Amino acid sequence: MKMYLDDIRTPKYKFDVIVRSFYEATSYVEENGIPEYISFDHDLGCDKEGIELESGFDFVKWLVDMDIENKYNFPNDFDFNVHSANPIGKENIESLLNSYLNFKNKKIKVYNKY
Repeated sequence: MKMYLDDIRTPKYKFDVIVRSFYEATSYVEENGIPEYISFDHDLGCDKEGIELESGFDFVKWLVDMDIENKYNFPNDFDFNVHSANPIGKENIESLLNSYLNFKNKKIKVYNKY
């Protein structure tokens, strides 16, 4: 399954599910598990009062927490892209996910070694 997270854009390529908010994304994962591919946007809009809504980075932090707590796990072949126009947000998402997935893979290799 391939997920596209963005509040306004339509993806150029085919995705199995398009979610428009942090809450739609977390609801999808709670019902279906973590997809094998996610394309992230960082900024997911504002509410009626102009307050920023939870971001793609908030979703990534939630995914990592769920994996650590063993509630929902990243698939072994998980891959991602960040299509956000926000360069700092893009870097934050990439840094957190790459760091966590690298740590997780090293941990798995160490455990499988014995």
